[in-house]
Amino acid sequence: MDREKWSARQLQLIEALKTMRINCGLTQVELAAQLNRPQSYISKYEKGERRLDLIELSEICKVCGTPLSDFVKVID
Repeated sequence: MDREKWSARQLQLIEALKTMRINCGLTQVELAAQLNRPQSYISKYEKGERRLDLIELSEICKVCGTPLSDFVKVID
């Protein structure tokens, strides 16, 4: 995949993660607490400074009450 498409898809993922967190009514601090992580963990992936693996993404979706399969449809 070329760099421009990767960048656009990465931005789409970041925006979808932020939107999901906001829609489930959580601040970065609240989401981080539920994941037993520091707030900086949320901030870094929302700014694109850190990537998530599938397990981490699944945990975030679970806390937000969004099935992983539904989240993937949003970014596909």
